[in-house]
Amino acid sequence: FAHIRMIRIWRSSAVAPLLRQVGIRPASAAAAAGPFKTTEAKEAPQPATAVKKPKDVRKFQIYRWDPERTEKPRVATYEIDMNECGPMVLDALLKIKNEVDPTLTFRRSCREGICGSCAMYINGANALACLRKVDASVMKIYPLPHMNVIKDLVPDLTTFYKQHASIKPYLMQKQQPEQGKSNLQSPADREKLDGLYECILCACCSTSCPSYWWNGEMYLGPAILLHAFRWIS
Repeated sequence: FAHIRMIRIWRSSAVAPLLRQVGIRPASAAAAAGPFKTTEAKEAPQPATAVKKPKDVRKFQIYRWDPERTEKPRVATYEIDMNECGPMVLDALLKIKNEVDPTLTFRRSCREGICGSCAMYINGANALACLRKVDASVMKIYPLPHMNVIKDLVPDLTTFYKQHASIKPYLMQKQQPEQGKSNLQSPADREKLDGLYECILCACCSTSCPSYWWNGEMYLGPAILLHAFRWIS
């Protein structure tokens, strides 16, 4: 490599004329390098320009009502580009609240369909907003039907929870286990709970029931009756 470096010096504008006068012609660096091949530095490849997706704008018509204001209930319309948020209704609601209108009020918690907090009336059916996909150009969102509304999409579930407490949803034993011992459950006993324990008390089924609409204070509704059956069956 030192030999190649010297050849490059000889070929410089200051040394080359002197070498020619004495009859010496410096060889090219490639020829002098012999088995050693020089490589020219290549430019790094440029990253590909990201292709911008066309906008996927959906309309969300949302029930709005604030008890602290004198305005009547209304429906507010928001436009959201679904390429800029997640695919579920709850994702769109969070984007509206965080970036468009912070006064929008709704319940939410786990985002996994387990807590039941985000139950709403979406495009004509009760559903959990975290599990309901935005699958239409216009999404109409209201609080659970036939319930008193606290604000916007938040229903008053006081009566619903009182009904749940009225059935005493816990284990009551005639004979307590010996001190220091737990209640053992066999696999056969565990199978009896299948189809009963999955209810998350979201109130979607009860608020879809006409009988519950008409006699909500007297008729317990399907969700509470299911929980009651779990403890007596």
